[in-house]
Amino acid sequence: MPIFKYRATDAAGKNKTGQLVAISENEALNDLRSKNLEVSRLQDVTNDPFSRFLRFIAPITGKDLVIFSRQFSVMISASIPVVEALRILINQTDNISLQNMVADMAAAVNAGDFLSDAFAKYPKIFSNFFVNIIRSGETSGKLDEVLNYLADETEKSYGMASKIKGAMIYPIFIIVSLLGVGVVLMVYVVPNLTSILVETGTTLPLSTRIVIGTSDFLKKYYLLLIGGFVGIFFALRYYLNTYAGKHQLDVLKLRLPIFGKLFKYIYLIRFTRSLSTLLKGGVTITRSLEIVAKVVGNTVYEELILDTLDSINDGNPLATVFETSNYVPKMVPQMIAIGEKTGKVDTVLDRITEFYDRETQEMLDNLSTLMEPVIMVVMGVGVGIMVAAVLLPMYNLAGSM
Repeated sequence: MPIFKYRATDAAGKNKTGQLVAISENEALNDLRSKNLEVSRLQDVTNDPFSRFLRFIAPITGKDLVIFSRQFSVMISASIPVVEALRILINQTDNISLQNMVADMAAAVNAGDFLSDAFAKYPKIFSNFFVNIIRSGETSGKLDEVLNYLADETEKSYGMASKIKGAMIYPIFIIVSLLGVGVVLMVYVVPNLTSILVETGTTLPLSTRIVIGTSDFLKKYYLLLIGGFVGIFFALRYYLNTYAGKHQLDVLKLRLPIFGKLFKYIYLIRFTRSLSTLLKGGVTITRSLEIVAKVVGNTVYEELILDTLDSINDGNPLATVFETSNYVPKMVPQMIAIGEKTGKVDTVLDRITEFYDRETQEMLDNLSTLMEPVIMVVMGVGVGIMVAAVLLPMYNLAGSM
């Protein structure tokens, strides 16, 4: 979508410069004139290196999508035509990447494409789940309802992701700080302290010899270590891009102490919330399971959902496979079974989502408290090793003199 750079004067005669995204040059001129600006220069800078750089450094974030989803749903609920709503939204954000995307979508819908097809052109931004919900709203004539629902779900997902990131900042900061302090001690402080002990010629304890050996190794082979870490990083990155690597990582996530239970609840919430939304939108149970399997974000649960899909195709109830899985709490298949008997699966899924959402929020609120004992133990072990390796031999040496 074209990006235009303009120079204009306002009603007070002040010079104005800036950039905007528009479907055409005429559209850009009309937009600027609607703001009472007298345009003196309008230039297409779509392929300008600076514009490309701006798009590169301005990715579309989760917060951008939350605001876009909410504003779009409000406009559609107010009976504003889809194309006009999208054109209005172009100027509701300062993110040039989002402006460009929305302008492309507006042009596509204006040319006759379905709104869901316009969203589908950006799979990295809008998931298969998002697109299919939009499509179900178009088919059923309830686009305003599904957009409101998607706006709510986008806000909930963004809120949870933000809370998880916030809870992880403290332990990550402590761990990185400990590693940094440890390296500084080993490279600069420990050699000066232990050189005195080595010169005495006394027999040093095992812990001291290990610390001295580690310090010498870091000083002599730091380039080799850096290269090794870089190599390991890229090797792991390559392996984790394979299905086997993703599967092993996903299994590890679910078995981690403290975090394993949290991850399990997050994936269950994604499953129940997404499935409920699709069923309410009129999507069939089989198609809903196919979509949810791709958006749940964990290969363990993806396999579980696909096994459930095969089981349903064989004539079994929805809860059959979940009853035998160690990764699904017993309450979940029991409630789903009740929902199947009463014909209210979507309602039951909403209740499950609400329950585990509360549990997840409580765990996130208490995560820092849960991590503190682990961090204190790690710090205690590190300090203990340093004391045993450096100070203890010095006391022994002083006592023998």
